[in-house]
Amino acid sequence: MKKTISTLLLLSLLALLGPRPLPAQKREFPELKGTITISGAWALYPMVVKWSEEFRRLHPHVRFDISAGGAGKGIADALAGMVDIGMVSREIYPVEIQKGAWFIPVTKDAVVPVINRNHPLIGEIMKKGIRRSALARIWLQEEPPTWSELLGGKGALQVHAYTRSDSCGAAETWALFLGKKQEDLLGIGVFGDPGLNDAVRKDALGIGFNNVNYAYDAGTLKPMTGTVILPIDLNGNGMIDKDENFYGDRNAITAAIAAGRYPSPPARDLYFVCKGRPHNKLVAVFMKWILNEGQKFVSEAGYIDLSADKVAQALDRIGR
Repeated sequence: MKKTISTLLLLSLLALLGPRPLPAQKREFPELKGTITISGAWALYPMVVKWSEEFRRLHPHVRFDISAGGAGKGIADALAGMVDIGMVSREIYPVEIQKGAWFIPVTKDAVVPVINRNHPLIGEIMKKGIRRSALARIWLQEEPPTWSELLGGKGALQVHAYTRSDSCGAAETWALFLGKKQEDLLGIGVFGDPGLNDAVRKDALGIGFNNVNYAYDAGTLKPMTGTVILPIDLNGNGMIDKDENFYGDRNAITAAIAAGRYPSPPARDLYFVCKGRPHNKLVAVFMKWILNEGQKFVSEAGYIDLSADKVAQALDRIGR
C-alpha cells in the first residue's frame, strides 16, 4: 500500500513539473535543416570547421560544404552567389562594398614570420630577432639581402623569401604591415598556407609567413615540425626582450595578440562576407550562434575572442 501511494505521489509530481525544456536553440528552431556553403580564407577554415561540427550537434539535419582557397576566392564566390558565406582574412575593399559585399567580424588572429628550424644562424637569429625594416628588405627589395646583413654582420648566406601565389588575406595583411600591397611582395610564390609552411620547412635558408593556425601544430601547440616562428624586434633595440618573447607555443602568441602586444597589422579581424544581408534563415541563425554560443570555442581553436562591442555591432547588422 505504501509503495502504491509513493508511486502515485511521484507520478503526480512529474505531471506538475512537466517535461524538461529543450535547450534554447533546439526549442526555438527545431526544424532547422538544409546546407550552408562556405569558401575562402585558409585563416578561418579550421575555426569554421569547428563551428560547423558544434552547430550540427544541436541541429543534425544541417549540412555544411566548406572549402579553403584564399580570401580572394571567398569574397569572389560570395559576390557571385556561388556560396552563402565567403571567409575573408583582410579588410573589405570599398569597391567590394559597392558590389554588394555585406560583412561581419567573427573572430581574430594574426600572421607571423616563419623560418627553418635548421637555419645555420638559428641561435643568433632567435636571440636578436628581426626588425620590421629588415622584413621589408626581404620582401620588397629587388636584390635580396644576406642573412648576415640582416643581423648586422657580413656573410654570403642568401635569404630565400617565399610568398603566397593565391590572392589571400595573409599576404595582403603581411604586405600592409610592410606598407605595401600583396602584389608588391617579392619571393617564390606558393599556394596556400600549408604549402608555404612546407616550402620553408624544406629550405634551410627560407623565410615565409603563416596564419597562426598554420604556423603552429594543433595537437602540440608548438611550431610546425621543421620550422620556428621568427621573433619580431618590436622596439628595435637589436635583441628580443622578455616581453617580446611570446612565440614558443600557440597559447602564448594568442594571449599576446589578445593583449595588444603583437602589432596590428599583422594581427587582424576575420570576416564572414555575403552578397547583401543574409535573408536565408539558416545562414542568419548560424551567424547569430557563432557570435553568441560559438565564441566559447574560439580560444581552444587557437583564435582570439571578439570584443563585446564588436559582437553587439555584428548582431545588429544581422538583425536581432
